[in-house]
Amino acid sequence: MAKASSAIEIPVSAEQVWQLVGGFNSLPDWLPLIAKSEPSEGGRLRHLQAVDGGVVVERLQAFDEAARTYSYSISESPFPVGEYLATLRVEALTDSTAKVTWSGVFTPVAGVTDAAVEELFSGVYSGGLEALRANFPA
Repeated sequence: MAKASSAIEIPVSAEQVWQLVGGFNSLPDWLPLIAKSEPSEGGRLRHLQAVDGGVVVERLQAFDEAARTYSYSISESPFPVGEYLATLRVEALTDSTAKVTWSGVFTPVAGVTDAAVEELFSGVYSGGLEALRANFPA
C-alpha cells in the first residue's frame, strides 16, 4: 500500500481548529478546492464537488470528537487509487498551538506507481493544510 502524510502547526487552540474542520461535511468551509459538500446517509456519506467540477464521494469510517479525529474512505473519485483510507487529526501542542495531521493509505490502480499516488496525495494534504492555516491569520 502507498501512503502519504502532511502535518502543520497552527497558532490557535486545537479546539478552535477542530470547530472548523471537525464536521465531516465542513470541507467547503476551509478547503478552497471544494465548492460544495452534500451529506447523505445521516451524515456518514459526503458528495463533494470540486471547483473544477470533479466529484468525490467519501464515507465516514470513524469519528472521535474527544480525540479530535476522523477517518474516511473514498467511494468514488477521479483519483487513480482504490482502498483509500485517510485520517484528519487535530492535536493540542500547547494551549495556543494546534498540530493538524492529514494522512492516508491507498492502493494505486493498475499502471500507476506507488510513488505517483504518494506524490499526488502529499500535495493534496500539504496544500489543504496550508489552506486551513490561512483561516487563522497570525
